[in-house]
Amino acid sequence: MEKQDYYEVLGVPRNADESAIKKAYRKLALKYHPDRNPHNREAEEKFKEASEAYEILSNPEKRTLYDRYGHEGVKATFARSGFTWQDFSHFSDIEDIFGSFFNAFFGGARPTRRTINRGRDLQIRYSLTLEEAFSGKEVELTVRRLETCKECAGSGLGPAAHPRTCPRCGGRGQIRLLQGFFSIATTCDMCNGEGKIIDKPCKVCGGDGRVYKRVKVKVKIPGGIDTGMQLRVRGEGEAGPHGGPHGDLYVVISVKEHPFFERRNDDILCEVPISFTQAALGDEIEVPTLHGPEKLRIPAGTQTYYRFRLKGRGMPRNEAAFGDQYVRVIVHTPTKLTSRQKELLREFAALGNKKPVSEEKGFFERFKESLNEMKKDVLG
Repeated sequence: MEKQDYYEVLGVPRNADESAIKKAYRKLALKYHPDRNPHNREAEEKFKEASEAYEILSNPEKRTLYDRYGHEGVKATFARSGFTWQDFSHFSDIEDIFGSFFNAFFGGARPTRRTINRGRDLQIRYSLTLEEAFSGKEVELTVRRLETCKECAGSGLGPAAHPRTCPRCGGRGQIRLLQGFFSIATTCDMCNGEGKIIDKPCKVCGGDGRVYKRVKVKVKIPGGIDTGMQLRVRGEGEAGPHGGPHGDLYVVISVKEHPFFERRNDDILCEVPISFTQAALGDEIEVPTLHGPEKLRIPAGTQTYYRFRLKGRGMPRNEAAFGDQYVRVIVHTPTKLTSRQKELLREFAALGNKKPVSEEKGFFERFKESLNEMKKDVLG
């Protein structure tokens, strides 16, 4: 089933501010609260749907991705099966709104992200051409990361080995140091906070439970992406210690400069040369765009640096709209003329002037005459 627009879910306009979004969410959440709708599956789904919309629209970065690319742009921020409560990061807001919400809906336990033993997030950079940024693409990236050791299944133990309780911390993973009247807890330096000691570690991973490997990761880059944006690929970071879950992979995008097109946000700029006769008499020319060749009518009398607009021929703005392309024409002045061409231009100049070009007064001569006229007026 096609997902409903997040703004429509909350019933707010696309330019709604943070306060309006929170107010709309509060209204819906109270309406579909499980306490008010016991054993009502539909209300539970409505509540979850509103929470998903609030998770995206209350986060400036996620909201920007959604405004630009729609649901596809924020898909990677959720679990593979879609939005779950593990993806929700506004529990403090819910606590402010509901108070007893967690006891009613989650059986007294607040759902939290699993951070214990989670692997580190990784970040890599990827460069692509303007054409690739326009159309989007799926790429396969090579990532060097820590993977769970297959030899020991992440335990770090060698064959027939068993971990023993750390004698220094007694299995607590922490030791307390007394400094004057104060007692300070610090990580045990013998077991590194694990509470266990491995006497016979795995020979492959050395007891860490993880080894470095190069893996291939497929990343879908949406059309319209720009330099500085980053894509989050869930679960493609480093493996966590002792079989813990993977972190996430962040792909930072860089779009290369184009020899002909210049990008400004969602718009495209370019310069196209035209001849003097095309500018004077008008013409129809073909202009390259990222969408393909486009016809552009040059009106008679067009001046150099005049800018034309090709509506909707820029970069993808969202799932259904594009920016514009602006074409600035440069009137080309020939540097080499044949004798016949020179003759024709002199005839053209003569038709538009009382005197031939060679007899026309120069700027300084005209300025001198104007100055003399001003003196006559002042002196009478």
